[in-house]
Amino acid sequence: MERKDPLVKVLVLKGRVYYYKPMLIPCYPDFVPVSLELKADLHPQLSLTPDGVSEYTFSNLYLFRSRYHYRISRFSKRNFIISGERDNKKFFMTPCTVPGEDILKGLFETHDYWKGISDSVLTPNLVYLEQWGIDIAEDRDNFDYLYLRTDLAELSGKKYHKKRNLVNAFINSYQYEQQLLTPELIPLAAEVLDRWRAGKGVEGDYTAAREALELFTVLNMKGALYYVNGKPAGWCLGESLAKGRMFAIHFEKGIEEYKGIYQFINQAFAATLPRFFTYINREQDLGDEGLRQAKMTYRPSGFVRKYLGTKKT
Repeated sequence: MERKDPLVKVLVLKGRVYYYKPMLIPCYPDFVPVSLELKADLHPQLSLTPDGVSEYTFSNLYLFRSRYHYRISRFSKRNFIISGERDNKKFFMTPCTVPGEDILKGLFETHDYWKGISDSVLTPNLVYLEQWGIDIAEDRDNFDYLYLRTDLAELSGKKYHKKRNLVNAFINSYQYEQQLLTPELIPLAAEVLDRWRAGKGVEGDYTAAREALELFTVLNMKGALYYVNGKPAGWCLGESLAKGRMFAIHFEKGIEEYKGIYQFINQAFAATLPRFFTYINREQDLGDEGLRQAKMTYRPSGFVRKYLGTKKT
């Protein structure tokens, strides 16, 4: 570590000098807002969570910090509590493990429900949660959709016949080019994002997507920009999770006047991903029936299941 870093502290122990950065995340019950300064503490641990919950990446927490009013605490060096708010109800999430009974009791006194409980967190602790009076239920609207990378890259077989036809029609109709996203290409991707918003007539996730483009290198994200007939027409952006077994697509934007562009981006980007990614995580449908049907047409190989916890009354 550089001594000139203002966050670096000095410890002298038995005549030896040690330089270290103290954790900026306070112990429960204190919380702090999500900020870029917390990345060094959060990112290494979140990247090791085995389930691949799409919310449990530093980039996702940071980019949606305002929408969900995220705040962070910890109950040990490597175990965090995320507090958030949605629809005027407060929730908490524990990405790494279950806190003790006393901490859970305190959290339920200040929050309405426990969100995003993964299988690896739930399974070894289910008997204790039942004893502590906590009801657990599947949260289907927030299941992440998992696809084999090879399925999306190859679109082989009868089940992908319609998708393959759309991709082929796109390829035969337009001149196209794919470039891996670099800082120099961000203005062009932002231009596509602005056109996407104008075409949709809604804000959607525009703010988070714009910030993701501006900070994608800082946030360790990877993506690609797509041109149609020489003009920027689409892009996607995501990151590795689940110890490198999965790649999560966080943002995917395209100009819909080019028929088949989303199917093309989906297939083309999957084909460029390294082979060590077994799965592509395309996040949840949030209960939107149209989005659910669209995700199901790609025949998911499975789901990242998530559960809700509530205190028995």
